[in-house]
Amino acid sequence: MTTTAVRLTALRRRHRDVTALDGVDLDFRTGSFTAVMGPSGSGKSTLLHCAAGLDRPTGGRVEVAGVDLGGLSERRLTLLRRDRIGFVFQAFNLLPSLTAAQNVALPLRLAGRRPPRAEVRAALARVGLADRAGHRPGELSGGQQQRVALARALITRPAVLFADEPTGALDSAAGREVLRLLRETVDRDGMTVIMVTHDPVAASRADRVVFLADGRVGGELTAPTAEAVAHRMAGPASTPASSASASASASASASASPERAAC
Repeated sequence: MTTTAVRLTALRRRHRDVTALDGVDLDFRTGSFTAVMGPSGSGKSTLLHCAAGLDRPTGGRVEVAGVDLGGLSERRLTLLRRDRIGFVFQAFNLLPSLTAAQNVALPLRLAGRRPPRAEVRAALARVGLADRAGHRPGELSGGQQQRVALARALITRPAVLFADEPTGALDSAAGREVLRLLRETVDRDGMTVIMVTHDPVAASRADRVVFLADGRVGGELTAPTAEAVAHRMAGPASTPASSASASASASASASASPERAAC
């Protein structure tokens, strides 16, 4: 039976006089990869932060792994983020004074656990950086730093991984490798990945693309291709009725697209 990893119900968020989210209803299936897209100011980063428990909504409900975040104290919310949620950001957020291995081990140390060296080594090996364990962030390329950040996010085995523009600061080759690893966490480990991106190529690696406009869901595509995503981003916001048609069109394009077949 399909389960829901994250559920947003009538989600609202206001910043002073600005409505960033205006009644968003979305479910994110366990073991799925969803990209969230939209123009600047559409509410996509606010949605990610509210869904991940980094920001409190002003209305509605957020559930992660069956837990209603609205009913949690700040301490319990912090513990849930530490144990059940992983984060990857555009800016990497590595501590410059720590080695790659120490950065990866940090979430376990903060949880009061002594990280087994073999576990840390395995996390780095998974992202292709076993030979960089003793290097500090300043000695690594941007792509390598982002892979260390991904290993750090995955070492706690979170229920959901949130990624905010994870390829935004990378060149195309490094970005492809990070996207391959994100895709692998879904296909191999059954993890749920929710990614905000502005890049149609990055979005095409997801199972579904959700489009936001003015704080509302403007439609979605399933089995997306980069071409279908770019076309959708260039056009007007779709209505719910046109969303199903767009999804069917994208599915047909995916079947015929060599690029999608290679993903």
